[in-house]
Amino acid sequence: MSGALRDWQNSCINKALEHFNVTTHFFCQATPGAGKTRMAAELASRLLEQDRIDLVMCFAPSCQVVEGFRSTFTETLGKRLDGQIGAVGAAYTYQAMEYRDEGFWQLLDDYRVLVVFDEIHHCAGHDPLLSNAWGQQILHRVQDRAAFTLALSGTPWRSDDKAIALARYSMPEGHLICDYRYGLRDAIADGVCRSPRIVLLDNQKVKLTEELGADRSVRLFPSIAKLLGESPVTYEELLRHDEVIDQLLDIGCSKLNELRKMKPDAAGLVVATDIEHAQQIARALDARGEVCRIVTNKTLDVQQVINAFRGSTCRWIVAVGMISEGTDIPRLQVCCYLSRIRTELHYRQVLGRVLRRTGISDDQAWLFMLAEPTLQGFAERIADDLPDDLAVLNEVRTPRPTPDSKPEPIVTASNVDGMDGAALVRAAQAIESRAANIISLAGFAAESAYQVSFSQHYRQQLLACF
Repeated sequence: MSGALRDWQNSCINKALEHFNVTTHFFCQATPGAGKTRMAAELASRLLEQDRIDLVMCFAPSCQVVEGFRSTFTETLGKRLDGQIGAVGAAYTYQAMEYRDEGFWQLLDDYRVLVVFDEIHHCAGHDPLLSNAWGQQILHRVQDRAAFTLALSGTPWRSDDKAIALARYSMPEGHLICDYRYGLRDAIADGVCRSPRIVLLDNQKVKLTEELGADRSVRLFPSIAKLLGESPVTYEELLRHDEVIDQLLDIGCSKLNELRKMKPDAAGLVVATDIEHAQQIARALDARGEVCRIVTNKTLDVQQVINAFRGSTCRWIVAVGMISEGTDIPRLQVCCYLSRIRTELHYRQVLGRVLRRTGISDDQAWLFMLAEPTLQGFAERIADDLPDDLAVLNEVRTPRPTPDSKPEPIVTASNVDGMDGAALVRAAQAIESRAANIISLAGFAAESAYQVSFSQHYRQQLLACF
C-alpha cells in the first residue's frame, strides 16, 4: 500500500460510492498528474471491501499506461491484476478490446465487475453511427453489463468534436457533465501538482533567402509567427533546424542544471516529431555532454527502457509518441516541445508529464517551445481546465423517448470563447545565441530552395501560470 490518499482522492471516492447508490456510471475529470490511477485503485478496494463487486477490469490507451494500472492496483489491492488464476481482475489496452471473445465479455454477466476506462476521451460515441471502434466496443460490450463503470480523463474532449463514450452532456447547451472535477488550479493550491512555467522562444530578425533559378530574394521577418504566416517555411521545417534545436536545448539544459541543485534526480523530456528527428536531438544533447535515452514505437523492450529511466538519474529522455499521455515519471520537471502535433489535447497531455509533484522542493514545471501562434494560444488557456469551445459538443442528440421512436432533431449548442488570460503573467527577457545558423529547407517547388537564418537577438516570452 502506498502513502496516504490526497484530500481530492478521498473526496472523489466518497462521492463515487454515494453516486453508485443511484446510478452505475461515474465520470471523473482530474488534471494530468493529480493521481487518477491511485484514486481508481482505492475506489476499487472500497467496492471490494463493501462486497459490491467481484472483479475489476481496466482499459487504457497504451501498453505503458496499462502497466502502470497493473502496478498501482496490485499495490493498492494486494492482489494481482494480470488476468491469471487468482487475480482480482485484468488490465488491457483499448486496442485489445476488439480481440476479446464472447467468453471474455461473459464475465460481465456472471460477475459483478467494475470497469475502469482511463483517458476515456479516446473512445467516441453515444450511438453506433457516431462511435469509433473503441467507443462501439464500450457501447456493445460493457455499457449495460458492468456493475459499475468509472471513466477518467485529464483532458475530457476530442479533436473531432464527437461525444465521449458514456459521457453525459447538458441539453441543449452540450456542456460535458463531470461527476467530479479537480482542476489544475486546485491541484497547484493543494501542492499536488507543480505550477507550470511556459517559455516561448522567438527571434526578432529571421532572414529568409529564396533562390529560384537565377533569381535570389532576401526577406526579413520580425518574429517566427510572421515567418510562418507569410512564407513557404513550415513549422515542422523549423523544428528540424539545428539552430532551433540548439536554442531550445540550451535553455532546457540550463534550467535542468538549476533544478538539479535542489533535486538531484530531476530530468528533462524532449518530445520529438519522428525517429530521425529524435536521433538528431540526441546528437545535439550528446554534443553538450548530456546523457539521454530515446524511446519510440520501434524501441525494443520500450517499457523496460522507460522503467529503467524512471528509477535512474539519467538527465534526458527523447520520446516519439511514447510519453505524451498517462506515463508516470515523476522526476520529469523540464520539457522541450519539438513535436509537429499542434492539438490542444496533445499539448496538455505532454505538459501533464512534468506536472506531477514529488516533494516540497519541486514546485515548478518548465516547458520550452517555439513561439508558434497555435501553441501560444494553447499556453494562454492552461488556466482553463475545461475550455468551453472544446468540452462542448456542437451537435447534441436529444434522448430518444422509446426504443422504436425516430431520432430527435439535432440541437446546435452555442460556443463560448474559452480564452482566459487573466491568470497568466507575461514577461519578456532577451538572450543571445552563440551564432546565426543557416540551413537549407526544401520548398514546395522542386526547383526552389529556402535558407533560414536567425539573428543573435532571441527573446523568451514567459507565461507564468498561477
